[in-house]
Amino acid sequence: MPCPFCDIEGRPIVAQSDLALALRDAYPASPGHTLIVPRRHVADWWSATTFERAAMLSLVDEVKSALDAELCPDGYNLGFNDRPAAGQTVFHLHLHLIPRFAGDVDDPTGGVRHAVVGKGNYRRMG
Repeated sequence: MPCPFCDIEGRPIVAQSDLALALRDAYPASPGHTLIVPRRHVADWWSATTFERAAMLSLVDEVKSALDAELCPDGYNLGFNDRPAAGQTVFHLHLHLIPRFAGDVDDPTGGVRHAVVGKGNYRRMG
């Protein structure tokens, strides 16, 4: 199976640099959900070079500014899934920049902590 981030022909690129690029998620969690990927095929954050990581983070800032102007989100989630136990299904490193909007969920408390079901809202744990 070809890598969807190595073979991006026909997919619009939102932003790019020599080492990384950004494109909209094919299965967005919210409007504007964007993926930032290194151009080189690497499986995870720890396999990327310092320069690739810096290029990706620079694109996060660039894409966030564009999303602020276009969609005016109320917040963001930024993260990645590392290996199958964490939900990784595409083994080419990619950062998810997910715009969030007031009211898009009943209670956003815990944010990315909801990746572990039942552990998201630390205020309710006891």
